[in-house]
Amino acid sequence: MSKINVMVNGLPGNVADVIARHVAADERFTLMPYSLTGPEIDVGAHRVAEQSIRLIPPDGREAFLQEIASLDSTFIGIDFTHPSAVNDNARFYCAHAIPFVMGTTGGNRQEMMEAVEHSDIAAVIAPNMAKQIVGFQAMMTWAAENFPGLFNGYTINMRESHQMGKADTSGTAKAMMACFKRLGVACTEADIQKERDPLIQEKEWGIPKAYLTGHGWHTYTLTSGDQTVKFEFTHNVNGREIYGQGTLDAIAFLHDHIAQGARGKVFSMMDVLKGYPT
Repeated sequence: MSKINVMVNGLPGNVADVIARHVAADERFTLMPYSLTGPEIDVGAHRVAEQSIRLIPPDGREAFLQEIASLDSTFIGIDFTHPSAVNDNARFYCAHAIPFVMGTTGGNRQEMMEAVEHSDIAAVIAPNMAKQIVGFQAMMTWAAENFPGLFNGYTINMRESHQMGKADTSGTAKAMMACFKRLGVACTEADIQKERDPLIQEKEWGIPKAYLTGHGWHTYTLTSGDQTVKFEFTHNVNGREIYGQGTLDAIAFLHDHIAQGARGKVFSMMDVLKGYPT
Protein backbone atom coordinates (compact mmCIF):
# COMPACT_ATOMS: atom_id res chain seq x y z
CA MET A 1 0.00 0.00 0.00
CA SER A 2 1.44 3.34 -1.04
CA LYS A 3 1.86 6.01 1.59
CA ILE A 4 -0.37 9.08 1.80
CA ASN A 5 1.47 12.33 1.10
CA VAL A 6 0.68 14.95 3.75
CA MET A 7 1.56 18.64 3.82
CA VAL A 8 1.23 20.25 7.26
CA ASN A 9 0.61 23.98 6.95
CA GLY A 10 1.15 26.45 9.75
CA LEU A 11 4.73 25.63 10.71
CA PRO A 12 6.57 26.69 12.75
CA GLY A 13 3.43 27.04 14.89
CA ASN A 14 3.20 24.87 17.99
CA VAL A 15 0.15 22.79 17.02
CA ALA A 16 1.36 22.35 13.45
CA ASP A 17 4.69 21.15 14.82
CA VAL A 18 2.99 18.52 16.99
CA ILE A 19 0.90 17.31 14.04
CA ALA A 20 3.91 17.20 11.73
CA ARG A 21 5.79 15.04 14.26
CA HIS A 22 2.86 12.63 14.46
CA VAL A 23 2.64 12.44 10.66
CA ALA A 24 6.38 11.82 10.32
CA ALA A 25 6.24 8.99 12.86
CA ASP A 26 3.30 7.16 11.26
CA GLU A 27 4.18 4.60 8.60
CA ARG A 28 0.94 5.31 6.71
CA PHE A 29 2.09 8.80 5.74
CA THR A 30 4.89 10.70 4.05
CA LEU A 31 5.48 14.19 5.46
CA MET A 32 6.06 16.52 2.53
CA PRO A 33 9.00 18.95 2.84
CA TYR A 34 6.83 22.06 2.47
CA SER A 35 4.58 24.13 4.73
CA LEU A 36 2.48 27.17 3.87
CA THR A 37 3.05 29.85 6.47
CA GLY A 38 2.13 33.46 7.21
CA PRO A 39 3.68 36.64 5.82
CA GLU A 40 5.08 37.53 9.25
CA ILE A 41 7.18 34.34 9.51
CA ASP A 42 10.87 34.37 8.67
CA VAL A 43 10.95 31.97 5.76
CA GLY A 44 13.55 29.30 5.44
CA ALA A 45 13.65 25.78 6.80
CA HIS A 46 12.04 24.27 9.87
CA ARG A 47 13.08 20.87 11.18
CA VAL A 48 10.56 18.18 12.12
CA ALA A 49 11.87 14.79 13.28
CA GLU A 50 15.21 15.39 11.53
CA GLN A 51 13.42 16.37 8.32
CA SER A 52 13.86 19.82 6.80
CA ILE A 53 10.58 21.55 5.89
CA ARG A 54 10.65 24.59 3.62
CA LEU A 55 8.36 27.40 4.80
CA ILE A 56 6.40 29.02 1.99
CA PRO A 57 4.95 32.54 2.44
CA PRO A 58 1.73 33.63 0.67
CA ASP A 59 3.63 35.27 -2.20
CA GLY A 60 5.52 32.03 -2.83
CA ARG A 61 2.48 29.81 -3.38
CA GLU A 62 2.42 29.98 -7.17
CA ALA A 63 6.07 28.97 -7.45
CA PHE A 64 5.38 26.15 -5.00
CA LEU A 65 2.47 24.90 -7.14
CA GLN A 66 4.68 24.85 -10.24
CA GLU A 67 7.35 22.93 -8.36
CA ILE A 68 5.06 20.20 -7.08
CA ALA A 69 3.27 19.96 -10.42
CA SER A 70 6.49 18.61 -11.89
CA LEU A 71 6.53 15.93 -9.18
CA ASP A 72 3.11 14.62 -10.22
CA SER A 73 2.33 14.13 -6.52
CA THR A 74 -1.13 14.12 -4.96
CA PHE A 75 -1.40 15.01 -1.29
CA ILE A 76 -3.68 16.09 1.53
CA GLY A 77 -3.18 19.47 3.19
CA ILE A 78 -3.45 19.89 6.96
CA ASP A 79 -4.24 23.41 8.15
CA PHE A 80 -3.17 24.63 11.59
CA THR A 81 -2.45 28.23 10.66
CA HIS A 82 -4.24 31.38 11.98
CA PRO A 83 -7.94 32.29 12.19
CA SER A 84 -7.35 35.32 9.95
CA ALA A 85 -5.99 33.07 7.18
CA VAL A 86 -8.40 30.14 7.14
CA ASN A 87 -10.87 31.36 4.52
CA ASP A 88 -8.16 32.43 2.11
CA ASN A 89 -6.41 29.12 2.68
CA ALA A 90 -9.61 27.17 2.05
CA ARG A 91 -10.19 29.03 -1.20
CA PHE A 92 -6.60 28.25 -2.21
CA TYR A 93 -7.06 24.54 -1.48
CA CYS A 94 -10.34 24.43 -3.40
CA ALA A 95 -8.98 26.35 -6.38
CA HIS A 96 -5.99 24.02 -6.71
CA ALA A 97 -7.72 20.72 -5.96
CA ILE A 98 -5.97 20.10 -2.62
CA PRO A 99 -8.19 18.10 -0.26
CA PHE A 100 -7.63 19.29 3.28
CA VAL A 101 -8.19 18.82 6.99
CA MET A 102 -8.98 22.16 8.63
CA GLY A 103 -7.95 22.15 12.28
CA THR A 104 -7.69 25.92 12.62
CA THR A 105 -10.67 27.56 14.31
CA GLY A 106 -12.19 30.92 13.43
CA GLY A 107 -12.99 32.49 10.11
CA ASN A 108 -16.31 32.27 8.30
CA ARG A 109 -17.10 28.56 8.59
CA GLN A 110 -20.19 28.71 6.41
CA GLU A 111 -18.22 30.36 3.61
CA MET A 112 -15.51 27.73 4.01
CA MET A 113 -17.96 24.84 3.75
CA GLU A 114 -19.68 26.37 0.74
CA ALA A 115 -16.31 26.75 -0.99
CA VAL A 116 -15.71 23.01 -0.58
CA GLU A 117 -19.25 22.09 -1.63
CA HIS A 118 -18.77 24.00 -4.90
CA SER A 119 -15.36 22.47 -5.60
CA ASP A 120 -13.97 19.17 -6.83
CA ILE A 121 -12.41 18.23 -3.50
CA ALA A 122 -13.51 16.90 -0.13
CA ALA A 123 -12.41 18.16 3.29
CA VAL A 124 -12.66 17.53 7.01
CA ILE A 125 -13.51 20.76 8.83
CA ALA A 126 -13.61 20.66 12.63
CA PRO A 127 -13.30 23.04 15.61
CA ASN A 128 -11.47 20.37 17.60
CA MET A 129 -9.35 17.40 16.56
CA ALA A 130 -9.21 15.71 19.98
CA LYS A 131 -11.27 12.53 19.62
CA GLN A 132 -12.37 12.30 23.24
CA ILE A 133 -13.63 15.88 23.27
CA VAL A 134 -15.38 15.33 19.94
CA GLY A 135 -17.03 12.28 21.50
CA PHE A 136 -18.21 14.42 24.42
CA GLN A 137 -19.59 16.96 21.96
CA ALA A 138 -21.40 14.14 20.16
CA MET A 139 -23.05 13.08 23.40
CA MET A 140 -24.16 16.65 24.08
CA THR A 141 -25.43 16.99 20.51
CA TRP A 142 -27.46 13.79 20.96
CA ALA A 143 -28.93 15.17 24.20
CA ALA A 144 -29.83 18.45 22.51
CA GLU A 145 -31.55 16.63 19.63
CA ASN A 146 -33.46 14.22 21.86
CA PHE A 147 -34.23 16.40 24.88
CA PRO A 148 -34.72 19.95 23.57
CA GLY A 149 -35.55 22.38 26.36
CA LEU A 150 -34.27 20.03 29.07
CA PHE A 151 -32.61 22.93 30.88
CA ASN A 152 -35.32 25.55 30.41
CA GLY A 153 -35.03 28.16 33.16
CA TYR A 154 -31.37 27.42 33.87
CA THR A 155 -28.58 29.95 33.53
CA ILE A 156 -25.09 29.07 32.33
CA ASN A 157 -21.56 30.21 33.08
CA MET A 158 -19.18 29.30 30.23
CA ARG A 159 -15.43 29.70 30.74
CA GLU A 160 -12.58 28.74 28.46
CA SER A 161 -8.85 29.29 28.83
CA HIS A 162 -6.18 28.88 26.17
CA GLN A 163 -2.62 30.08 25.73
CA MET A 164 -2.05 33.77 25.13
CA GLY A 165 -1.36 33.27 21.42
CA LYS A 166 -4.84 31.89 20.63
CA ALA A 167 -6.58 34.80 18.94
CA ASP A 168 -10.18 33.64 18.73
CA THR A 169 -12.83 32.27 21.06
CA SER A 170 -12.61 28.48 21.30
CA GLY A 171 -14.50 26.74 18.50
CA THR A 172 -15.31 23.93 20.93
CA ALA A 173 -16.87 26.39 23.37
CA LYS A 174 -18.99 27.85 20.58
CA ALA A 175 -20.12 24.37 19.51
CA MET A 176 -21.04 23.52 23.11
CA MET A 177 -22.91 26.80 23.43
CA ALA A 178 -25.07 25.80 20.46
CA CYS A 179 -25.96 22.54 22.25
CA PHE A 180 -26.92 24.32 25.45
CA LYS A 181 -29.12 26.73 23.49
CA ARG A 182 -31.05 23.77 22.07
CA LEU A 183 -31.31 22.39 25.59
CA GLY A 184 -33.18 25.53 26.58
CA VAL A 185 -30.48 27.78 28.02
CA ALA A 186 -30.43 31.40 26.90
CA CYS A 187 -26.83 32.14 25.86
CA THR A 188 -24.78 33.70 23.08
CA GLU A 189 -21.13 33.69 22.06
CA ALA A 190 -20.71 36.94 23.99
CA ASP A 191 -21.41 34.99 27.20
CA ILE A 192 -18.31 32.82 26.76
CA GLN A 193 -15.66 34.08 29.17
CA LYS A 194 -12.33 33.90 27.36
CA GLU A 195 -9.13 33.93 29.43
CA ARG A 196 -5.70 34.52 27.88
CA ASP A 197 -3.75 36.09 30.77
CA PRO A 198 -1.08 33.62 32.04
CA LEU A 199 -1.01 35.19 35.52
CA ILE A 200 -4.75 34.71 36.00
CA GLN A 201 -4.59 31.24 34.43
CA GLU A 202 -1.94 30.09 36.91
CA LYS A 203 -3.10 31.87 40.07
CA GLU A 204 -6.89 31.75 39.71
CA TRP A 205 -7.52 28.76 37.42
CA GLY A 206 -4.72 26.54 38.76
CA ILE A 207 -3.33 25.70 35.34
CA PRO A 208 0.16 24.17 35.70
CA LYS A 209 2.90 26.63 34.78
CA ALA A 210 4.41 24.14 32.34
CA TYR A 211 1.25 24.30 30.22
CA LEU A 212 0.46 28.01 30.22
CA THR A 213 1.82 28.16 26.67
CA GLY A 214 -0.34 25.26 25.48
CA HIS A 215 -3.63 24.22 27.06
CA GLY A 216 -7.40 24.18 26.62
CA TRP A 217 -9.50 24.32 29.81
CA HIS A 218 -13.30 24.51 29.58
CA THR A 219 -16.02 24.59 32.24
CA TYR A 220 -19.77 24.91 31.67
CA THR A 221 -21.83 25.46 34.83
CA LEU A 222 -25.64 25.23 34.70
CA THR A 223 -27.70 26.56 37.60
CA SER A 224 -31.47 26.25 38.10
CA GLY A 225 -33.62 29.35 38.37
CA ASP A 226 -34.13 28.90 42.12
CA GLN A 227 -30.39 28.26 42.67
CA THR A 228 -31.02 24.80 44.19
CA VAL A 229 -29.55 22.64 41.40
CA LYS A 230 -26.19 22.83 39.67
CA PHE A 231 -24.65 20.80 36.85
CA GLU A 232 -21.05 21.24 35.78
CA PHE A 233 -19.21 19.89 32.73
CA THR A 234 -15.43 20.25 32.58
CA HIS A 235 -12.77 19.13 30.11
CA ASN A 236 -9.20 20.27 30.65
CA VAL A 237 -6.38 19.58 28.20
CA ASN A 238 -2.74 20.24 29.01
CA GLY A 239 -0.38 20.35 26.05
CA ARG A 240 -1.19 19.58 22.43
CA GLU A 241 -0.44 15.89 21.97
CA ILE A 242 -4.13 14.96 22.22
CA TYR A 243 -4.77 16.55 18.81
CA GLY A 244 -2.29 14.30 17.02
CA GLN A 245 -4.16 10.98 16.77
CA GLY A 246 -7.44 12.62 15.84
CA THR A 247 -5.76 14.47 12.99
CA LEU A 248 -4.13 11.28 11.72
CA ASP A 249 -7.52 9.54 11.76
CA ALA A 250 -9.00 12.48 9.84
CA ILE A 251 -6.29 12.20 7.18
CA ALA A 252 -6.85 8.46 6.71
CA PHE A 253 -10.65 8.91 6.72
CA LEU A 254 -10.48 11.66 4.10
CA HIS A 255 -8.07 9.66 1.92
CA ASP A 256 -10.42 6.65 1.99
CA HIS A 257 -13.45 8.73 1.03
CA ILE A 258 -11.59 10.48 -1.77
CA ALA A 259 -10.67 7.04 -3.12
CA GLN A 260 -14.38 6.22 -3.06
CA GLY A 261 -15.14 9.30 -5.15
CA ALA A 262 -16.06 11.95 -2.58
CA ARG A 263 -16.15 15.39 -4.19
CA GLY A 264 -17.67 18.65 -2.98
CA LYS A 265 -18.18 17.04 0.42
CA VAL A 266 -17.50 18.42 3.90
CA PHE A 267 -16.94 15.92 6.70
CA SER A 268 -16.81 16.65 10.44
CA MET A 269 -14.74 15.01 13.16
CA MET A 270 -17.93 13.29 14.28
CA ASP A 271 -17.99 11.64 10.84
CA VAL A 272 -14.38 10.60 11.38
CA LEU A 273 -15.12 9.25 14.84
CA LYS A 274 -18.01 7.14 13.53
CA GLY A 275 -16.35 6.03 10.33
CA TYR A 276 -12.69 5.51 11.19
CA PRO A 277 -12.24 3.92 14.63
CA THR A 278 -8.73 3.14 15.84
